[in-house]
Amino acid sequence: MFGFSEEQIAWFGLTFGVGAFILYMLFVIGQLAWESKAGKFGTFVLFLALALGMLGFIAKVVIQWILEKGAPA
Repeated sequence: MFGFSEEQIAWFGLTFGVGAFILYMLFVIGQLAWESKAGKFGTFVLFLALALGMLGFIAKVVIQWILEKGAPA
């Protein structure tokens, strides 16, 4: 499609699609904390859970990059 392979489209969708979804989740969790009047600690806990998920996604991307870079041609 449009000169891109299925692998390239999947990589783009997973990388940028999941990244955009994570940013949207930041908005949703912030709105949830605001509407529920979670307070400072409650808001911290909500964002901490999301941050751990983001860290896992970023770690996956970095690990894949390292493994691809170190693989023999």
